[in-house]
Amino acid sequence: MANKKPKMLVIGAGGGHLTEAMLAAEGVNAEKIFVTFKLPHTSDLLRDYRHYYLIDPHTSLWKYGLNAIQSMLLMLKERPQYIVNTGGGISIACSFLGKIFGTKLIFIESGARVSTPSKTGELMYKYADIFIVQWKPMLKHYPNAVYGGPLL
Repeated sequence: MANKKPKMLVIGAGGGHLTEAMLAAEGVNAEKIFVTFKLPHTSDLLRDYRHYYLIDPHTSLWKYGLNAIQSMLLMLKERPQYIVNTGGGISIACSFLGKIFGTKLIFIESGARVSTPSKTGELMYKYADIFIVQWKPMLKHYPNAVYGGPLL
């Protein structure tokens, strides 16, 4: 039996987070499945990739609940070994569910965060197996993080 590639969810909100997620996943030897919310440009960007759309939960607690249900169904269907998360509220439920399922969580703090942490980053720092920052000044907020340099 040939070695099967590990399955990796690559999660990022629809703008720069998704672009950073795609760049972070380049060259990784894994079956990549992209997760974001649907926007006109995300449809074009992900046309040639396996992907899922989740509801953008930012506007209400009700939408966070719907996002959690969608995330649970996604995790049950795909059972990834890894999650690469570049942030945004869309990624929170999938990341926590992944931890419950034993998935390794890699969080990359947004490159837009040069000197102050994001809310998602502060939350994920406690749970990520690997936490990566793109700017050295962020190490003062995340002392156990890995400095990876800027993706863009």
